[in-house]
Amino acid sequence: MTDIAVIGAGPAGLMAAEVLTSGGACVTVYDAMPSAGRKFLMAGRGGLNLTHSEPLPDFLAKYREAMPHLRTAVEAFPPDALRDWSAALGEATFVGTSGRVFPKAFKASPLLRAWLRQLDAAGVRFAFRHRWTGWDEGKLQFRTPDGPTVIAADATVLALGGASWPRLGSDGTWVDCLAAKGVAISRLRPANSGFTVAWSDVFRERFEGQPLKGVALTIGAHTVRGEAMITHSGIEGGAIYTLSAELREAVLGLGQATLIIALRPDIEASALTTRLSGTRGKQSLANFLRKAAQLSPVGIGLMQEAAIASGRPLAALSPAELADLVNGIPVQLTGVAPIERAISTAGGIAFDELDEHFMLRKLPGVFAAGEMLDWEAPTGGYLLQASFATGAAAGRGVWAWLNR
Repeated sequence: MTDIAVIGAGPAGLMAAEVLTSGGACVTVYDAMPSAGRKFLMAGRGGLNLTHSEPLPDFLAKYREAMPHLRTAVEAFPPDALRDWSAALGEATFVGTSGRVFPKAFKASPLLRAWLRQLDAAGVRFAFRHRWTGWDEGKLQFRTPDGPTVIAADATVLALGGASWPRLGSDGTWVDCLAAKGVAISRLRPANSGFTVAWSDVFRERFEGQPLKGVALTIGAHTVRGEAMITHSGIEGGAIYTLSAELREAVLGLGQATLIIALRPDIEASALTTRLSGTRGKQSLANFLRKAAQLSPVGIGLMQEAAIASGRPLAALSPAELADLVNGIPVQLTGVAPIERAISTAGGIAFDELDEHFMLRKLPGVFAAGEMLDWEAPTGGYLLQASFATGAAAGRGVWAWLNR
């Protein structure tokens, strides 16, 4: 019987194991952690966003430069197939108001338990607390609680994740193992991460944890609508994550980036100017802005921060200048949140290193899938979808190679 080693017990590795065992292979899944799917479970804490319901061309476009490399895998295992797979495990899905797809149980744990039961019934074996450290004379080498061990396998699927949330298992230590074999790897960087901002003490103390709802965020030519959250050290949230690639590259390249926040993006400047030209009377400026432009306290606080940074008090601005500021608040991003706190990872194994079956050209019989590869995507179901799809593609690739 063919012995296959899958290293990494996240979605990509488990899906590769499912494809391989369905073809009759003897599959062992190795993982450094004490149990499977640690990061998968973390992803489901606030609701497991499995995939997205938008048309496939729009879906694929979210992978940006990596789209041509991921297209075949995602088309072979598209969002509808992922939903059917989840339903077959007893976890039917639904489409939320944003188009995002969730299991009806909403959490990751019921789906993971059902999946592991199915894999166990199919004969997949698991070897936990096995940290892969490379190769020893062609055999896979692991560090275990009982000391080093080597394993022979007919083929290997690497699905070790990126470098975000290392305490859950994906710590990026595989980079050195593959680089030593001459595999080109794009530097691992935070993706879907927050950014640091030098808030004033007054603003930080008052507005830490406050959401910005219904805003438009702009960096250069890129604008997104959504929500963000003020943090102690800066700003994060869904809309920030969508722009994280552009924001990250600007910060890393220039040392800082200017994010423009529009608090009332649906109202033209002229209409805002008219609203803000009314008589203030005895109202405080903050109260006047809240009533005239329907601004939240945190939004007004952002305007105060921008005014202070410009050297002009907010009260000194004309109605037209206030209107411009409402939809053009400049926020200076001074850094990128650490990769350990990022939702996902950019960078990884260059696609030029892989053949059409996700096999490493320099290491015949070794395949790679999931977040190890050089791609990134926003939150919204795109991350998990590509992890599942590339895991399935790598599993099929193993069979193609073995049957060549």
